[in-house]
Amino acid sequence: MSYLDTTNPDFFKRQRKKLVIVGDGACGKTSLLMVQSGQEFPTEYVPTIFENFITQIHAAKNKVYEMSLWDTAGQEEYDRLRPLSYPDTDVVLLCFSLIHREGFENIRDKWYPETNHFLHDVPRILVGNQKDLRDNATDEERAAFARRFGWPEMQRPITYEEGVKLAHEIGSAKYFETSAKTKEGVYELFVAGYFNAAPSLKVE
Repeated sequence: MSYLDTTNPDFFKRQRKKLVIVGDGACGKTSLLMVQSGQEFPTEYVPTIFENFITQIHAAKNKVYEMSLWDTAGQEEYDRLRPLSYPDTDVVLLCFSLIHREGFENIRDKWYPETNHFLHDVPRILVGNQKDLRDNATDEERAAFARRFGWPEMQRPITYEEGVKLAHEIGSAKYFETSAKTKEGVYELFVAGYFNAAPSLKVE
C-alpha cells in the first residue's frame, strides 16, 4: 500500500491543480475567480481575453493546496483561441448566469460539446452564477442588468431544479449556485473543484 507523503515540503506544491472556467460573456466567470483569489468584486465589466489567478484551498488539519485558475473569453471571436487554455486541465467549470436563459441553453449547445471534445476525460462542474440577481433583485434591477449586455429583459430566471437536471444531462460531477457579489457558495465551489481534480485526496 502506498501513502501520500504530506511531510515532504514539496508535496503541496506538486498538488497544484489547474481549473479552467468557460461560459458566455458577462455570466460572472472573472468575478468568481477574482473573489476566490482574494480580490475585490469588480464593479465594472471588462471583457476577458485570457487571465490566470492562483488560489489556495484550505482543507482540514491545516492542509493547504494550490490551484491555478484559468479564465477564458466567452465571445465567439475567441472560439479559435480558447482551446489554447485547455492542455493539462484537471477540472473545468461550465458557468452560466441564473438570469440569462440563452447562456443556460448554451451550456448544452456550445460549452458542453466544446469541453467534451477537448477535455473529454476531465471532471466538469456546472455553475449557476449571479444568484443574487435571481433571488434578491427586483424585476427592474434584473431588467437594467440585462440591458447592459443586450439580454432579453423579462425572461424567466433559471430554477435550481433546471440546473440540477442539466447537470445530470451533461454528466457534471456537481451543480453549484453562486454569487460572486455576496460570495455565497464560492468557496464551496472551488473546494469541490479541487477535490474533483485530485480524487486521490480526501476532504476531511
